Parts: sequence; structure tokens; C-alpha cells
Amino acid sequence: MVNLTQVAASADEAEESSLAANYPPMDMNDLSTDELANIFGCLGPVDIMRLRCVCKKWRDTATNTIVPPAPFVVHNVKSYNAMKVMMNALPNLQGIKLADLGCGHKYVDGEDPNETFAELINADSAANRTDHDIEIIANITKLRILEIGGGAPLNGRYPFLFNFPLLQKLTVTNCMYIKLDLEMLAGLPLLEELKIQHNQSLTGNVGSLRPLKDTMEKVKIYNCSRVEGNFMDLADFPHLKDLNLDETAVTGDIRDIGAHDFTSLETLYLPEGVVGGDEYEFRHVSDVPSVMQAIYQLMKRTPPILRTCKWYLSPRSSDWYHERDEQPPPFVINFIPAGPRLGWRWRNRHGQSCEINWLDPEPEKESSDYEMYVQELKYNQEGVVFYSGYHGPPTEEEYNRLCDEYGNAKRSGDHQSENI
Repeated sequence: MVNLTQVAASADEAEESSLAANYPPMDMNDLSTDELANIFGCLGPVDIMRLRCVCKKWRDTATNTIVPPAPFVVHNVKSYNAMKVMMNALPNLQGIKLADLGCGHKYVDGEDPNETFAELINADSAANRTDHDIEIIANITKLRILEIGGGAPLNGRYPFLFNFPLLQKLTVTNCMYIKLDLEMLAGLPLLEELKIQHNQSLTGNVGSLRPLKDTMEKVKIYNCSRVEGNFMDLADFPHLKDLNLDETAVTGDIRDIGAHDFTSLETLYLPEGVVGGDEYEFRHVSDVPSVMQAIYQLMKRTPPILRTCKWYLSPRSSDWYHERDEQPPPFVINFIPAGPRLGWRWRNRHGQSCEINWLDPEPEKESSDYEMYVQELKYNQEGVVFYSGYHGPPTEEEYNRLCDEYGNAKRSGDHQSENI
């Protein structure tokens, strides 16, 4: 009887022998330099540096390899020295991240350094301090990603760090003493993403970014109080998706945003200096409805580009008045969702609210959203007691009357309780 298992095994062996005869094993050295470079291009810079030590051909291959853009992190003296070697060994290096070099090590000060910081560093490390050249990074001509953060010991102005013609992504975070002006970014003509956070040495006007109009996709300048300008200078950037200017001195008016402005925007964070920005303080109660309507239009975009914020009536407003013990005035503004319906209202800091000013119509009773709307509306109405019937802050005279009525009712209730 024929053994089918043995027949199948013999057939497999014959096929393998045929394949081996027609396709003998390939030695890596049989590949061209270009083919090897494609393989090396799937590895990180550290692995490529190891492979280049194998032979001259692999060393030449490393020189031709387009290194993946994931940044090589310079976080101690060893990695700094490795970066120095990479300048020649991997001329196609695309990403660098500069971080803290460790105790007793810093980069050479740039132009116009902060003297207080310089004295602090000098006193701390004294004779054992080592200064390292940072200008060598200018030799990485193919750089596409530059990140400066993690307490990188940079002090002063370094123009050569912002003069890379192929750079696409620049990040500077938690580096208080590196001096940078937005005008310097004109030397980065292909820049797509800009993220600078917690840097009080950053200066400039957001209008200085206009030369990058056709490339910018993300602008995140956060907690940089010396950055100024009008955010509408970026309104016609065709590819801008994320804009965060929170905690800057940028100004403007959210009501200026038209249907053809910020056409690609997906997220928007504006500072309190912008009319309608987060925690903006209104000078007039009468200005609020038009601003809320403008914000509503942004929240109704697809996708909605503005997060829910809080706003206030300014203590410098002519509509502002002092509070009494009964209830604080309703000088805080926020949006209120109820099912698919959206509105806004005034409230005080204790949770007592005015009536909701609706921006959407009530959903149809037959719709699937109606039950959710009723439930959320009931919850939102729980705080509408003291200011029931008011859609905005009462006048000072009305407010005093409400407080008097509340006080009288409370005293009357207390008196009845004592009699019982």
C-alpha cells in the first residue's frame, strides 16, 4: 500500500532541491551598496553605526543611507560624542534631540546669554565643568527634526540652530534660557510643525510666521508670554490643522473668523487676550451674545475646532458690581450641552445659574435624542433657583433686591424653626 505521507515528504524534498539549485543562498556582500542602504534605512542610527564597523563596503553603505527621522537623543556625554562621530559617518542623519548632558556638563553659551543663569552654572560646577561645542550640529545639513528639551543646558541665542533648509519639525520645550525670536524661523522654509512651550525668552510676532504659510500644519506656542501679534495673521494658512497660542500676549477677536478662514483647522486654543479666548474677561454684558454666537459657529464646524472654555465679566466692566453674602453675582459664562442641543449661560462660582440661552432648537419629541435632552436639561436646571427668570446678570438694583428677598426668606424660615 502506498504511504501518502512518504510520497508528500519526497515531493517537498524534491521541490526544495529544485529551489536550492535555481536560487542559491545570497550572501549580503552580493548586494549592491544601494540595496544595502535600503536595508540599513530600516534601522536606527545606533544600529547603523554598529553595522558600518563590519567592512569598508558597509561603511560606505552607512554614508549613503537615509537614516529614519526618529531623533537620536543626546542626553549625556557619551551620546554627545556619538553625535560628533555621526556628523561624518551618517551625513543623512535626519533627527536630533538635545537634552540634559548630566552634572558638570553644558553647551557653550550662545550670543547674549542670561548672566544670572551663567553665574549659577559656573558656581555649581566650578572647575569640574566641561563646556561642549554645540555649533557642530550645523554640519547635519539633512536635518528634518530638531527637538530641544529635557533641560538642555543652552543659554543665549544660537542662530545656527534655526538655519536648516530641510527642517520640517522644530520642538523647544522647558528651555528657559535659550533666546529665540520668531523671525529667526524664516531660515526654515519647509517647516511644518512648530512647538515651543514654557519659554519666557521667546519673542516675536506671530505674523513673522507668514513666510511659512504654505508649509505650516501645526503651531503650538504655549506659555510664552512675550509672543504677541494678532492670531488672524494665520487665518489664511491653507494646511494649518492645530493652533495653540494659550498663555501668550496674542490678541484679536474671535468674531473676525469667517467661513473661509482657518479652512483646515481641527483644534484651536486662544489666550485670554483674544476676545472670546479662554478665560477672556468681557467689558460689557452686551458683547457676550455675539461672541457666543461666533464660538458656536466654530463648534459646529466639522470637525469642531474650538474646545469648551470659561469666560468672565471683568471687574473693570461698568456692568460689574460688588457681591453680597447671600449669593455671588453670576459673572461666569460657559456653554451648556443637553443632548444635541447647545446653549450658554451666566452662573456664579457657587453653581447658581441664570436661564440657558439656547443656540440650537429643541429636538423633536419623536427623535432618538429627545429623551437624553430631557434628562440632561433637568440636571442643568437644578442650579437655576436664585436667578430664575434671568438670562443674563441682573442689574445691581435687581441683584440687591434678590439678595434682600433671599435674606428675608431665610430669616423668616429660621424664625419659624425656632418657634417650632
